[in-house]
Amino acid sequence: MIALDTNILARFYVDDPSDPEAVKQRPLAQRLFTESAQIFVPLTVMLELEWVLRAFYGFAAKDFVRVVRHLLGLPNVKVEEWSRISDALACHSDGLDFADALHWLASKHCTGFMTFDDRRFARRAASLGLVPAVAVPRGGR
Repeated sequence: MIALDTNILARFYVDDPSDPEAVKQRPLAQRLFTESAQIFVPLTVMLELEWVLRAFYGFAAKDFVRVVRHLLGLPNVKVEEWSRISDALACHSDGLDFADALHWLASKHCTGFMTFDDRRFARRAASLGLVPAVAVPRGGR
């Protein structure tokens, strides 16, 4: 089994003909996916992949969800904590930031999830009825 870094996943899913490195690396990434018996993708790579696809390539949430659903469906790919990734995709489709969804899902055993900076996260979580609730502590902002 080989593990893949974010840059290999990005090259596999993004065709960027304006980048000479991408043109050279994309066929190699595709070959890794087709010729490797087993591939492992760490949870942290998935988190970084969302950031790269959104911030660098301008992917919308629905496009990222489509990429990850495809990845999760490949028979030779094992994604760390795939059920949490799948649940985070559902939350992301409902308007949560993907990273926030992963953080919240990892904290479901807690009585609350506190944040200083993310009122949007708190409002969206409240509108979705997420438990534990996401809140900004009084005096935090």
